[in-house]
Amino acid sequence: MVNRTHDNPFSAILSGLLDQRSKGPKVAPVSEAVRLDGRTCLVTGANSGLGKAVAIRLAKRGAHVIMACRSGIPEAGQDVRAQSGSDQVEMIEVDLSDFGSMTAFCDELRDRNVILDAAVFNAGVVPVTSRRSKHGLELMFSVNFLAKFVLLNRLLRDGVIPNAVYGNNSRAEDPPRVIFVSSETHRSSIPIDFHTFGEPVEYGMSDGVKYYGLSKLHLTTYFQELSRRLNPGSNGENPDVCVHAVCPGAVNSNMAREAPAWLKPILKPVMALFFQSPEKASIPVDYLVTSNEMGAQTGEYMHMLRVKESSAPSMDPEKGALLWSKTEELLGEHGVI
Repeated sequence: MVNRTHDNPFSAILSGLLDQRSKGPKVAPVSEAVRLDGRTCLVTGANSGLGKAVAIRLAKRGAHVIMACRSGIPEAGQDVRAQSGSDQVEMIEVDLSDFGSMTAFCDELRDRNVILDAAVFNAGVVPVTSRRSKHGLELMFSVNFLAKFVLLNRLLRDGVIPNAVYGNNSRAEDPPRVIFVSSETHRSSIPIDFHTFGEPVEYGMSDGVKYYGLSKLHLTTYFQELSRRLNPGSNGENPDVCVHAVCPGAVNSNMAREAPAWLKPILKPVMALFFQSPEKASIPVDYLVTSNEMGAQTGEYMHMLRVKESSAPSMDPEKGALLWSKTEELLGEHGVI
């Protein structure tokens, strides 16, 4: 496999276009006849783009959809209800760069005795230049990776996502599913530097894509380690919790909304002409949530509708364990866990 570099916006766009032409066997999308009535699905970043398309698709299948969003309340939820024809849609505000907001969000789900059948962690950011969260952490690192660790630490320990390891409420006969929206940029990322783990970095537009790829390498390494920890000794089959990740391919969404004014006239027509619509890009996410195959295994990575292995570094158990311990140390310093 040839890893393409993604060290600037133009190489990232080219790579996205080439990804659309990638070859290999595909899985078949799940029939629209498959229903999710009585199921509860969480989707983060569901107010626009891919997350909103996923929310619509799951709501059409009859799921109770919880849209976890920082903005777009209530307009995005009203639109999802209208487009799906379902009234089983609600929105809960959460800021994934704010530990206090995430704690309040998890408290609400716990106090309402919500049990999730599926959780799609889609929300992400691509700032044009480096920024810091209110806690002093680099924003992409915080939202694209760290927030997932924080939320899942609570959702699993509270039993909101049923599991044997942390929640003592296993539902192995009907395992819940945890889905991460990752990116193929994790393959060409610079390595994770565990000596400077969590320390903010400064970057501009020319190298922002490089650090976006690094945030996705953090996330993809975490997904693999989480799958191992939730399913000890399963070898990927008969899991207690199905943990999967997907790169949906290049999506014509608002992820480039922070691009500089001079670049937007170039980006917008290219993305509109060549990139997938959010509706099409949501199909592999829907497959991971609804297919029988993905409900009987764990640790699968997909690129669009192709099942493949994630990068070798992301699958390394030693790196996964180190990432986990370093993340717990960092969160401990912030009084989160």
